[in-house]
Amino acid sequence: MSTCTSTLQERADTLARRFSEVFGAAPDGVWRAPGRVNLIGEHTDYNNGFVLPFAIDRSALVAVRLRTADSEPGTEADVVRLASTFAPDGADLSRAQFRTGGLEPGSADGWAGYPAGVVYALAQQAGVSVPGFDLLLDSTVPVGAGLSSSHAVEVAVIVALNDLLGLGLDAPEMARLTQYAENEFVGAPTGIMDQSASLMGREGGALFLDCRSLESETVPLPLADHGLEVLVIDTRVVHSHADGGYSARRNACERGAAALGVQSLRDVPEGTSLDGLDEETRKRVRHVTAENQRVLQVVEELRADNVRGIGELLTASHVSLRDDFEVSCPELDLAVDTARAAGALGSRMTGGGFGGSAIALIRQEDEADVRAAVLAAFAAQDFAEPALFTVLPADGAGRV
Repeated sequence: MSTCTSTLQERADTLARRFSEVFGAAPDGVWRAPGRVNLIGEHTDYNNGFVLPFAIDRSALVAVRLRTADSEPGTEADVVRLASTFAPDGADLSRAQFRTGGLEPGSADGWAGYPAGVVYALAQQAGVSVPGFDLLLDSTVPVGAGLSSSHAVEVAVIVALNDLLGLGLDAPEMARLTQYAENEFVGAPTGIMDQSASLMGREGGALFLDCRSLESETVPLPLADHGLEVLVIDTRVVHSHADGGYSARRNACERGAAALGVQSLRDVPEGTSLDGLDEETRKRVRHVTAENQRVLQVVEELRADNVRGIGELLTASHVSLRDDFEVSCPELDLAVDTARAAGALGSRMTGGGFGGSAIALIRQEDEADVRAAVLAAFAAQDFAEPALFTVLPADGAGRV
């Protein structure tokens, strides 16, 4: 993957030139989709609850060219040829290929499953027969860090195809389609938050999203105006939403909703007794219901321009994720505890858990101290050295 040292336009121009070298013709365009940080609202999205993510200034870029049999003699018109600058073992590029006709879950794996999943979703849910195309991918969203690198790829692909094929899909429709791709093709039972943030993010704001209605509001998040920044602590513990831990949590939430006689945990009235649930289900339900309330509280603080006042709510979210939802890990806990001890106003794991990243809301003048403390703490525990970087709220996906 490339670094973040180049401007977006420079990255796009470089990718377009590389595309011409790889595929022998210029792309039809270059499209961008950002990763995201979830400020608060974890594991609430697939429970029809509330979330508050923001798109970040790290993104996936795709250069794409639609193809026909005439444009590439000897190659079937429905063949998709893929290449990525993220290549293992020192290779120049990672390459893959699939055909748009007859796609089924499992017929494309690895990173190629994300573009293939989008093609599958368009066919199954929107009745769109996608022709063959060539695609070159580059991304600055860290893989496995809980910053939604896979969704950034899916969103970049669907935005490109939406433009090139003149589909006229709006952002909520594209969010639903990429969720379908993730759930039904990739096999990860994720909610709709990540795609929505990547599609609808706005510079300087967080996306307050109702995951049931998909109604959204951009809530001001003027970090710099308050002398603040969000520090991401990538523990380098790689997670995967397609594994059993995530599915088990989702199943527990569904059991809890059924036992409480509601459609989803979003509908559990405040103050409802959870005594009739088994201990594991009770803990999962308790996290989701409390997390929804924390999201609403953070939104109110931001509307009142009290950015510094959200810190304790972020920390409370982490405690709940650690103790009730049980999706943290020693590295995430160490990152959160150390950042707070070094002066962070609040800190929490972000993303699905089982690894990935923590975020810390810090004063700009405290950044060096927090960085040093986290690095020293990880070294003392013989953990892998984390990657630390700050992020800012960015605009959502589109053509570069």
